[in-house]
This record gives sequence, structure tokens and C-alpha cells, in this order.
Amino acid sequence: MISGVASLARQSAMIEVQGISRVFSVGDEQVLALQDVSLSVHAGEYISIMGPSGSGKSTLLNTIGLLDRPDTGRYLLEGLDVTRMTDEEQARIRRERIGFIFQFFHLIPRLTAAENIELPLVLASIPPAERRPRVAAMLAALQLQERANHRPDQLSGGQRQRVAIARAAIIRPAVLLADEPTGNLDRAAGTEVVRIIEELHANGLTVIMVTHDPELGRRAGRRLRMQDGRIVADSDHDAAA
Repeated sequence: MISGVASLARQSAMIEVQGISRVFSVGDEQVLALQDVSLSVHAGEYISIMGPSGSGKSTLLNTIGLLDRPDTGRYLLEGLDVTRMTDEEQARIRRERIGFIFQFFHLIPRLTAAENIELPLVLASIPPAERRPRVAAMLAALQLQERANHRPDQLSGGQRQRVAIARAAIIRPAVLLADEPTGNLDRAAGTEVVRIIEELHANGLTVIMVTHDPELGRRAGRRLRMQDGRIVADSDHDAAA
């Protein structure tokens, strides 16, 4: 079992997205990436978001992750209206409460695996005496001890993604957001990454994952489908109906 992930009891609407829309300018055109999207997420859920390219999946994930702001609507995270926050306030929430996994890892090339994992703790001003055992425990949990002092260019794709997962999980976030986490991996490495994400979820972490892979999407307890900037299917609501 992966230690260090806080158990999150189910509660009402840990994430509450209310009627958000997002428009991007592409040349002379206005592209409506999100259209009046509403979504409630309870602590401990495992959600996949699927749909064709350009359907708004990543824009929704980036909005939930405070990497983008909606043009209209509200977004409440753990009861806080984050749409009203300053950029600095949002950055603090993002550092402390949200973990990210990206398709292309986004590791810092000059840092070792251990230093990449430790970075969120440094940014959160966690003392070195507390950082070191947490990093060591995460390296051990993900079987990366022998790669601790290797830079990203000295790691395989699967190892880099495990480092990225460790970096995301070490802050003990409220929610883990994964954008195509297996999209740049071979099947064996992808299977291992899915196993780790699902173990984190089994330990209480809320997971929201964007994927093009139907097989991976079906593994989630709740499945959303997007099209043209809208959520057009929600298995949670479908089951309730």
C-alpha cells in the first residue's frame, strides 16, 4: 500500500462547478471550449472524462486544477469560491490541494528524481527534516530508490511518470488530476501507472482523469463524456436514473 495519502471521507460536493463557460480566441475565430458546464464531485470519487479531441476535456480539467479561469460561472473547491480569488491565492491552493499528472511528465530536467519529487514540499516551505523521510518513503513505495539520483533523461518513460505521480501525491492533495497519464507510455508501463493511480484512489484520494482510451476510462467508478464543450453523459446520473 502507498503510505502518506490522507484518507478522505466522503462529503457533499468537494468540487462544485456551476455553469462555467470558456471562450478562446483562435485567429479571428472565437472557440467555445466549455458551454455552461456544471459538475459536482464528492471526495473519494474516481472519475474519467472521455470524448473526442476538442470536446473540452482538458479545458475542464485545467479549470478544476486552477490552471485556467472560466469566463462565466463559479467553481467551489472544498467550499471556497476559487473563481473570486487572486492569482496568488489560486496558486497557493493549487500547490497545497491539487496534484497533477500530465502525459509528457513535465519534470524539471536539471533535477534528480528525488529532487523533482521533493519540489512541491520545498515550495510549501516544509522543513528539510520533514521533507527527506517523505521523499524516501515515496521513492520506496513506487520502487524508485535506485533511480533517486537520476535525472529525467536517464529514466524510462514509465519511471518518469512514476516520478511525476510521486511528485503529485507527496503533497497529500485533495484531488489528483491526470491528463492522458498513459498516453505517452507502452502498454506495460501504462498498466503499472494505472495500478499506482488506482492504489492511490483505494487509499482515499479523489481522482479525475482525462483519457482517450475507452478501456482505461471504463475502469473509473464514474464516467463522463464530453462533446462540443458540454458534458453529454454522466454514468453517475445515468445509474441514478
